[in-house]
Amino acid sequence: MRQLLTAWLAAGFLAVSSAAFGQAAFNGHVKVGVLNDQSSLYADATGQGSVVAAEMALEDYMKANPNSKLKVEIIVADHQNKPDIGANIARQWIEREDVDMILDVPNSAVALAVNGVTRQLNKVMVNGSAGTVRLTGDLCSPNTVHWTFDNFALANGTGRAVVSTGGDTWFFITADYAFGHDLEAQTTAVVNAMGGKVLGSVRAPLNTPDFSSYLLQAQSSKAKVIGLANAGGDTINSIKQASEFGIVKAGQRMAGLLVFITDVNSLGLDVAQGLQFTEAFYWDMNDDTRAWTKRFVEKINGRLYPTMNHAGNYGGMLHYLKAVEAAQTTDGVKVVAKMKELPTKDVTFGAGRVREDGRHIHPMYLWQVKKPEESKAKWDYYKLVKTIPAEDAWRPLDQGGCSLVAKKS
Repeated sequence: MRQLLTAWLAAGFLAVSSAAFGQAAFNGHVKVGVLNDQSSLYADATGQGSVVAAEMALEDYMKANPNSKLKVEIIVADHQNKPDIGANIARQWIEREDVDMILDVPNSAVALAVNGVTRQLNKVMVNGSAGTVRLTGDLCSPNTVHWTFDNFALANGTGRAVVSTGGDTWFFITADYAFGHDLEAQTTAVVNAMGGKVLGSVRAPLNTPDFSSYLLQAQSSKAKVIGLANAGGDTINSIKQASEFGIVKAGQRMAGLLVFITDVNSLGLDVAQGLQFTEAFYWDMNDDTRAWTKRFVEKINGRLYPTMNHAGNYGGMLHYLKAVEAAQTTDGVKVVAKMKELPTKDVTFGAGRVREDGRHIHPMYLWQVKKPEESKAKWDYYKLVKTIPAEDAWRPLDQGGCSLVAKKS
């Protein structure tokens, strides 16, 4: 009797202790916040499309797991491409609104700020849309998974392709914040390693409407390649204005280091034809991606086709839900550990895994924009140049400086 009473008291003490320290039994409730650009230069590449992708992942997870006990809510906010706003939203979501995971987060400066908040408060960020390699490098976190692409993969894919075909002198037009600086640095390393030379660079404020002065500097450099270390609306404007100035016709090449299908759609094939760039996803890759895209387009009322960010947010959301159910907790460190333990597989990216530094590992692809006469329909824009195997696409694990990576003795 004494032993039974002792056991009962011990169980009661553990229950009270768990509640007191916020470790109550998992009740299946999960709240996800999609944090991105809903209104500015990255809105087409992320924006509402990322919300649709998250909703599709939830639908597909529940369909595949009809006995799941998860009860998932998705909310949305616009970080306006400002790190302080993004960090404040993340903190409020977690502290006041019980958000468990923050998804998407384009803009590297915002992503790094949110990375710090989720680590401090032990929640999860699944980043589908930022480029900075610091998320899996010196600022890697046990609470963060970096899903779709990063600047190393972009530089490794596009930079190598351009230099190997004669583009051995470069001038960069760079978005003046964390993403642009990092992308320029990663591409410069590739150019130098292959025996090329960077002749100069200029930094343009985010969301610049007029690139004329920057393009004239690039033109006067006489570099064979003008590298665009920018994205979204900035990439569109710089390529359009370069075309208007006749820069390509005069013999210089434009290298879009981060280009989305929505950018190509805005530019049109007359302007974009011949551009080469690296992406993780294209809607017309196989039967699975075509079927998934058909659903996506219907849900977004035909407004656009999915970017690799949308596909990445779908895959990241799906894998997060699998990990939460398997771990039976929303504790950030425990869920991310489970995401690393479980293999990944979805219809957008196929099979992959999450590495110990938080990097999602999958193949990347070098694409070229078709000529107008090669395209059979709207959004039929790409042809495959090269598949970059997963083992070659990403920065080697031991080169990032991530504290989560076990050092070899």
